[in-house]
Amino acid sequence: MKLFSKHASLVTLSSVLALTGCAFAHEHDKKPTTQVKAKKVVKPVQGDEFANFNQWSDVAAFIDQMVEKNGFDKKELQATLNKTHYVDSAIQLMKPAPPGKPKNWAAYRSRFVEPVRIDAGVAFWNTYADALARAEAQYGVPAEIIVAIIGVETVYGRNTGNFRVMDAVTTLAFAYPDTPNRTARMNYFRGELENTLLFARDERIDPFSLLGSYAGAIGWPQFMPGSIRKFAVDFDGNGHIDLRNSPVDAIGSVASFLVQHGWRKGEPTVFPAKVDMTENWQRFIGQGLEAKFSVAEMKAAGVTPVIEPPENMLFGLVDLQNGADASEYWLGAPNFFAITQYNRSFFYAMSVIDLSRAVRAARNY
Repeated sequence: MKLFSKHASLVTLSSVLALTGCAFAHEHDKKPTTQVKAKKVVKPVQGDEFANFNQWSDVAAFIDQMVEKNGFDKKELQATLNKTHYVDSAIQLMKPAPPGKPKNWAAYRSRFVEPVRIDAGVAFWNTYADALARAEAQYGVPAEIIVAIIGVETVYGRNTGNFRVMDAVTTLAFAYPDTPNRTARMNYFRGELENTLLFARDERIDPFSLLGSYAGAIGWPQFMPGSIRKFAVDFDGNGHIDLRNSPVDAIGSVASFLVQHGWRKGEPTVFPAKVDMTENWQRFIGQGLEAKFSVAEMKAAGVTPVIEPPENMLFGLVDLQNGADASEYWLGAPNFFAITQYNRSFFYAMSVIDLSRAVRAARNY
C-alpha cells in the first residue's frame, strides 16, 4: 500500500516512520504514462558499496535468529548477506524533510486526479474488468477503489521502483539514519528483511531478483514484503503470488488488504461537511485514523453534514488543509479509514476516492 512520498502530509512518509504495520512505498515523483502496458525492463539500482554486513555484530545476531527461528542454513545466509550492498540513497531519503510550505490539499490532489491517471485507469479497468468484478464480488471492495489505489501507487505498474529490495531493507535494518525512534524503525526493517528472505524461499526465487522502492515496497500495489506474506493473494490461480508481473494478483491483493483492515461492503466512504468556527468542533481533530463519533455528537459540536449520512454510522472528522485557503472538511466513514491503513494520510485516502470517482465517470461516459 506508499508510505514514503516526500510530498505527503502526515502522513505518507510518517506512516512508515511510525511503523504502525502497513508499509508501502511511493514513487510519486516519477513522470506518469498514459498507457497501460508491460513494464519496460530497467536496470536495478544496486547499492553504493559492499558493506561486508557479515562483520556487523547486529547482522550476525540476525543471522543466528533466522537460523534458529526459521531454519535457514547459516552459511547460505551469510553468503546471501555478503552479496548485499549498502544503499546510501535509501538512508538519505529516510531522513526527515526540512520544513516546507503549509499542507495544500488542492495541490496534492492535482498530482493524482489528472488526465494521465484517469485515462490509464479506464484502460486498466477495461483490460482487467473480469478480475475486478470478481474481486468486488468476493471481497466487497468496489472496482473503482482498487483501480484508483493501483493508479496512485504506480500508475498501473509503470513506476514500481528499481532498487534491489535486499539492498534497501538490509541497509535500513542496520544503518537507519539517526532520527527519533531509530531503534524501532530498524527493528521494523529487520522484520521486513526477514519477510523478504522468507517470501523468496517460499516462492523459490532469488531474493536479489526483487526490485522495488527505496524502502523495499514491491510491485503494482507497492506492498512491503511483510504485507505480501500477510495480505497478498494468488488471485490469478497459478500457484504463486506475484505482485510484480501479475496485475490480477495485485487486484485481489489490494481488495484482500482493505477487507482485512476494516472495509465494509456496501458502505460509503465520506460525506462533505461544514464546521461552525464558534463551536467546539476542533475536539474531533487529531483523533486518530478511526471512525468513532456519532453524527449527533458531531452536529452538537458544530459539524454539519452537507449531505445527511446514516444516523447509525460512526465517523471521524477529516480536515484537508489548503495552505492559505480554507480547509475542506469531510465526515470519514469506516471505509475511509480502511484506505488510510494502506497509507496513513487523509490526503492519500481522499485522492484515492476522488480518482476512483473520476475513473468511473470517464469509463461510463
